[in-house]
Amino acid sequence: MFLGTHTPRLDEKGRLILPAKFREELSSGLVLTRGQERCIYVFSQSEFEKVHEQMRSAPISSRQARDYIRVFLSGASDEVPDKQGRITIPPALRSYAGLDRELAVIGAGSRAEIWDAEAWNSYLEEKETAFSETDDEGLPGIF
Repeated sequence: MFLGTHTPRLDEKGRLILPAKFREELSSGLVLTRGQERCIYVFSQSEFEKVHEQMRSAPISSRQARDYIRVFLSGASDEVPDKQGRITIPPALRSYAGLDRELAVIGAGSRAEIWDAEAWNSYLEEKETAFSETDDEGLPGIF
């Protein structure tokens, strides 16, 4: 499970060092793809296979499903971390997420997310108030 917030830097070659807590789960391979809210989703290879299987069960006749699958998979890139735990983020994904040098890598349970640090701080600031006001009706089955 991916947890916490980490603040690595992107180097001049578009690489980041994965947080130490995430390396073991991602060491044999991972998939980067467009996430929602202009971040990059990071899945372990096995978790990405599960997500892909769920997508395959969507009806091909659903335009919304086709659109989502196209955007999600067309931006995907499989990577294997090097011995230092570094991965290269492809230029198209860096551009999509607006990544600058300062990053926020957050744990989101079954995946990690890579955000531009400034974008993450803005998002968090905006959402913390709503988070504080959420009641058990807003998240059925969780609390």
